[in-house]
Amino acid sequence: MSLPLLNRRCENLAVQVFADRRQMGRHAGETAAAYLRKCLSAKDNVRIIFAAAPSQNEFLAALAAAGDIDWSRVTAFHMDEYIGLPAGSAQRFSHYLNRHLFDVVRPGQVHLIPEGDERRVCRDYAALISRAPLDMVCLGVGENGHLAFNDPPVADFHDPEIMKVVELDPACRRQQVNDGCFAAIDQVPTQAVTLTIPTLMSAARLFCMVPGITKRAAVRGLLQLPLSTACPATVLRTHPACELFTDVDAYGEITHG
Repeated sequence: MSLPLLNRRCENLAVQVFADRRQMGRHAGETAAAYLRKCLSAKDNVRIIFAAAPSQNEFLAALAAAGDIDWSRVTAFHMDEYIGLPAGSAQRFSHYLNRHLFDVVRPGQVHLIPEGDERRVCRDYAALISRAPLDMVCLGVGENGHLAFNDPPVADFHDPEIMKVVELDPACRRQQVNDGCFAAIDQVPTQAVTLTIPTLMSAARLFCMVPGITKRAAVRGLLQLPLSTACPATVLRTHPACELFTDVDAYGEITHG
């Protein structure tokens, strides 16, 4: 396993910085796999929420390649989805997760966020999420500090909802173009459904992967800004068992002594 260049803590948050995103992804994937094996040794079924974004590519590849995991006892969810994209669209997050993970490891149950009336989708998906406690969340952080599609204008650390409809922040929509998911910002949907921040924070363990130069401001905000929905990711510092895996491009220069 690749060793981090830096280990530190920021309040409750464990931070590991790697030389590049490949090493980051491999280490994060192996760490998450070890925790998943531990959970499976203690209970019949493990419930996991996954993020869908290019920042997760290396992590998901490492997790999918990990051995000795009984994926038939895993129930998988994802955390957000665009409103208005056709079911077969390559930009749908369900498509991404099927391609990068679910079609590879075949979890016992996969709950994809469907199309349909958004209020009904939120109600029905919330019911699925609420059936039992969440064991793991595997997530990233947006360029504007968002968690899932909880952008600064709509983020709520005490949100009473499990899932909700949101308007996407312009900075969030621009990120989708920066990531190469859409050719132009006018192609990016303006609305989405997302699991809320309290839902994500309710999981027993959080694994957060944030690589790349475009995420440097977000990582700086996550680690340095006051706890506030102006940078929703700051809430990760309050979770009792969250690990941030990042690389030098995102973290910035490492100084010792």
